[in-house]
Amino acid sequence: MSTQAKPRHIGRNISRLRELRGMKQEALAIAIGVSQQTISNLENSETIEEEKLFEIAKALEVSVEAIKNFSEENVINYFNNFYDHSLSNGAFNANNCTFNPLDKLMEVVEENKKLYERLLESEKEKITYLEKMIK
Repeated sequence: MSTQAKPRHIGRNISRLRELRGMKQEALAIAIGVSQQTISNLENSETIEEEKLFEIAKALEVSVEAIKNFSEENVINYFNNFYDHSLSNGAFNANNCTFNPLDKLMEVVEENKKLYERLLESEKEKITYLEKMIK
């Protein structure tokens, strides 16, 4: 009797990581330049081509390996270890912060600005196209 390991469902892993990030399908879709329906289809797929997987990993700010090897058990273990080591004599140890929250905020602002500019440019192109069609 063979006990061959069942391959991981990559789409389901993407869905869980996206949810843990607090990201909606629509936001992920915009980040990688596809429709929300495409994200839904990808999340229902057991396998995904490497190039698309790389784009998704970049948008979710995780590695491709993190998507491939994701498991609920690992997440629980991670958070248990995180909280076990974050406490010092019953008080939160504030020196564990490894990034500047203002830098992160500025990164998000810049990303949103770029997204807005792309959307604005797209709308301008649509207007130009429609004006040509009218003439």
